[in-house]
Amino acid sequence: MAYIDYYKVLGVERNATADGIKKAYRKLARKWHPDLNPNDDAAHKKFQEINEANEVLSDPEKRKKYDQYGENWKNAEAYENAGASGGFGGRGGQSAYQSYGGNFDFEDFGATGYSDFFENLFGRGRKSNSQRTASAFKGQDYHGEVHLSLRDAAATHKQTIEINGKKLRITIPAGVANEQQIKLKNQGGSGMNGGPNGDLYITFIVHPDPVFKRNGNDLYIRETIDLYTAVLGGEVTIETLDGKVKMTVKPGTQPESKARLKGKGFPVYKKEGHFGDLFVTYNVVIPTHLSERQEELFRELQQIK
Repeated sequence: MAYIDYYKVLGVERNATADGIKKAYRKLARKWHPDLNPNDDAAHKKFQEINEANEVLSDPEKRKKYDQYGENWKNAEAYENAGASGGFGGRGGQSAYQSYGGNFDFEDFGATGYSDFFENLFGRGRKSNSQRTASAFKGQDYHGEVHLSLRDAAATHKQTIEINGKKLRITIPAGVANEQQIKLKNQGGSGMNGGPNGDLYITFIVHPDPVFKRNGNDLYIRETIDLYTAVLGGEVTIETLDGKVKMTVKPGTQPESKARLKGKGFPVYKKEGHFGDLFVTYNVVIPTHLSERQEELFRELQQIK
């Protein structure tokens, strides 16, 4: 029977801690569990190998014996037979069986899918209640995306989503950011052997808006005004997320200058009544195709300057 490297099966180093072995086992068991891989004989075999490796490496006595024999595990049978006969010659009556820590208490693994290597190395016997209980571990985590327009993300609303064939009605708070992720506890895959359910992780994808640009909780918009309004001042109508408002343009407004509308920006996530600001950048249009009279007036202004 070929030597089985249990450390390689679990993907851990030979000096791995008990906690490291436990984490590696749970990760692999979750991946290869038959419930997650129905009708997959290869996955079922892999799951048995993982359980067998964990059975050995998670038990200090078994791991000690496994490490002791290594590739020469076939000699273990001779040692066990010598121990069972009551002694090991030349060592004062102490058996090899005793030298490895006294009584090994194992269950008959014949019907559990353990390899011949395991049975030959550790023998058949009874298993403790704690070992007989299958390890419980958390169910699989699910991941999904919810796509929103900027205006949808600006308002608290409910939406039905479907993840892994399961429909959920969720509330999306106003102010979610692009690529923001939230966790819905226990909404993932079912736990195994009494373990908790997995979680559902939702990532929000907020698409760009043709009018507003968002930076954190602030919004930015461009507004076109004519030269005369820029020079003399006036009033313009500005679009905001909650409707249109009138805004005063100061005389002498320069191209690309900015004005701020306080509290007219994006809602702050999970802070009801709090908003960012709306910044307006003025795009001043220079008039073209002037009439003769208009050209004369501009020349007069030029001479006055």
